[in-house]
Amino acid sequence: FDGRLVITGLDFGHVNVIMQPKRGCAGSRCDGQVCRILHDPDIPPPHQYIATYMYMDRVFGADVVIHVGTHGNLEWLPGKGAGLSASCWPDIAIGAMPHLYVYNADNPAEGVVAKRRGYATLVDHMQAMMATSDTYDVLKDLEDLLNDYQRARDLDPARAHQLKHLIQESIDRNGFRQEIDAKNPQDFEEIVTRCHELVSIVKNSQTRIGMHVFGQLPAGNDLAEHVNTILRFDTGNELSTRRLVFDCWGEDVFAALKEPGKRGKCGKTYGELLYDADRKAKAVIARLIGGEDAQSVCAEAFGPSLSGDVFERFEKFAALVLEVRERICASLEIEALLGAMNGGYVPAGPSGYISRGRYDILPTGRNFYNVDPTRIPTKAALRVGRKLADALLKRYLDEEGHYPESVGMVWLAADIMRADGEQIGQILHLLGARPKWKANGQVDGFDILPIEELGRPRIDVNIRVSGITRDCFPDSIKYVDEVIQAVGLLDEPPEKNFVRKHLVEQAAAQGVSLTDKDQFRRLSYRIFCAQPGVYKAGVNLAVYASAWKTQNDLSDVYVFWNGYAYGGGAGDDTYGVQAHQQLVDSLRRVEVTFDKHISDEGDFLDCCGYFGNYGGMTAAAASISGKTPKTYYGDTRDPANVAVTDFADEMRRVVRTRLFNPKYIEGMKAHGYKGAGDLNKRIGRVYGFGATTGKVDDWIFDEIVQRFVLDPEMKQWFEKVNPWALEEIGRRMLEAQARGIWQADPDILARLKEAYLETEACLEDTIGDVKGDFQGGAVDIVSAEAVEDWKAKMDEILDKLNV
Repeated sequence: FDGRLVITGLDFGHVNVIMQPKRGCAGSRCDGQVCRILHDPDIPPPHQYIATYMYMDRVFGADVVIHVGTHGNLEWLPGKGAGLSASCWPDIAIGAMPHLYVYNADNPAEGVVAKRRGYATLVDHMQAMMATSDTYDVLKDLEDLLNDYQRARDLDPARAHQLKHLIQESIDRNGFRQEIDAKNPQDFEEIVTRCHELVSIVKNSQTRIGMHVFGQLPAGNDLAEHVNTILRFDTGNELSTRRLVFDCWGEDVFAALKEPGKRGKCGKTYGELLYDADRKAKAVIARLIGGEDAQSVCAEAFGPSLSGDVFERFEKFAALVLEVRERICASLEIEALLGAMNGGYVPAGPSGYISRGRYDILPTGRNFYNVDPTRIPTKAALRVGRKLADALLKRYLDEEGHYPESVGMVWLAADIMRADGEQIGQILHLLGARPKWKANGQVDGFDILPIEELGRPRIDVNIRVSGITRDCFPDSIKYVDEVIQAVGLLDEPPEKNFVRKHLVEQAAAQGVSLTDKDQFRRLSYRIFCAQPGVYKAGVNLAVYASAWKTQNDLSDVYVFWNGYAYGGGAGDDTYGVQAHQQLVDSLRRVEVTFDKHISDEGDFLDCCGYFGNYGGMTAAAASISGKTPKTYYGDTRDPANVAVTDFADEMRRVVRTRLFNPKYIEGMKAHGYKGAGDLNKRIGRVYGFGATTGKVDDWIFDEIVQRFVLDPEMKQWFEKVNPWALEEIGRRMLEAQARGIWQADPDILARLKEAYLETEACLEDTIGDVKGDFQGGAVDIVSAEAVEDWKAKMDEILDKLNV
């Protein structure tokens, strides 16, 4: 304004609360090209960005800068991945100012980048409260109908007949029809069993309740729930809450996990027993942390006759509950931040998903560190990875009648940092290899399994690693790349070794020889990412900017951004080499795309990177091959019950357990503007997956509109706390319908359009009489010439590839 740069924030004298400046955005005028600036290593931040940090340093004279919230954009500015110099933009921006960063302890992947590239000292905080999802609304109605039918089936046939019709109607209201028909039920009893399974999947998942308030520790009922969340992980562990309660009841927890629609000894479905076990465990934990002794709690909860091994396990469990409680209560988050502001030391501590039994993360208020990459994968993670690989192949074999020749995989840093390398184990098992370890647990090379021992073909892979995996774990990438090359060199029949088969086909098509070391190396690229210094798959930016017309456009963006191969380790001449043709050739062979989740603490609607990577790969594989690949999703939330499902099924589970769950919605509403904004972001990611995979059901979009836009109470809340979030939800849904992603019910669509016009009017009233070019604080920094130059480069590469 008037030749001045605006610093957006509030001045409280000795404290400035400043909004982190935008990396650059053209808002509603974006043509989809300029979004590259968010993570482009060649484009510096705008003047206003640098001015904000210079103001803090040279004008305000800040003694310390505190970044609040996981995560900002300082650490993603252009520059080296580590060991920054004075020519790297994070270094230029933060300068010599001491930098503290309030960070979630469950996010080591991005937290480590903040330390490496932003010079941050982290002060970590506890994760948000988790609770069982349970049933609600029409889902609860279906559960009640199923229970009524069970009681009436033998005693009142006439009522049972009436209930059949009501159950069928409820199936449609809950969007279960497609999932039930996919199992091809032979009679109504099989439909009932499948309904119990689907209800159990939702009921026994966990959902977040609001957000964590920094420095605020759980107490009373919340403390018991938090301890229960930590100790329910891994049914294979004898002290797991569900395993222990089931054993105390004399029921089979493993049968319950495999067939939740079946009934236990007591007559209840296993799904009901899993939920009851969770609630029983919480009640027991509440009494233990309340000071009652283990013997009396056990006797009252499970009867005085419980003895022997089970009771001994209960006593160990009781001691563990008290240890976890003490760790939680020892968390000093605000004290740690104040101590750091005073120049004090922030103690180090581990990081990861607390819901995977990681109570060693506690207490919080520490400067977290990562894993030892030389011990990845662990032996336990390898076991899980092998189960994942076998489950993926079995599902594909059952559906298609043959093994897939090539699997497209998204490999994120979370697999290493939160799951000890489960996916490395999966990749190696698909290839027919296994790690070797030293006596101290460090990985020491690998063995190639004989094809006779493997008992199936070696599967080819196309791997998209995240930028964080690339930068933080180059040795892990080198390790997997070495296995791929070793498998490709084996002299095995093509029907037994798909890696070798594809290499031979590629060499023949290009008229080169695999005996040429350089040609073999070039053809063997299987690990891809964006160019060095870039941390996005690109597709999410194009989707958010509405800068695409067909799936082919998204495929072009994915290929352009991710056509860089990695292997051999950082500094090697094959590390970050441009390999767009090899990426296209590899994607053309992909028959199934795969990603996984490891905890209900997070899901694929938490970040746009998930649909940018997984959705982007799926869209590119479909566009390039002309065939829609299978879309599989792995589930390792309970290592004793590893499963692989279709992505569409996982999307249904995630929206039912969280996005549409009143527990989750009410928790977010408690945080006002921020809660509304996060709801909007999650809905935007549903749209992103619809755009990239085509695997989002119409009923999900219907429910989004009815629950968040058309519901009078929700609409009023949005308009009060954050009408901009409501406007974007409505706009995304209208775009989904216009693009054919959502086949909208005509009545819902008409009401949506009317509601959207009302929201626009509300915004106009809120903004008032504003002069000048107002665009929500957005910053235009990219010239038309720069955009055209970028587009020309993209077109040049794609023309050469003929895609």
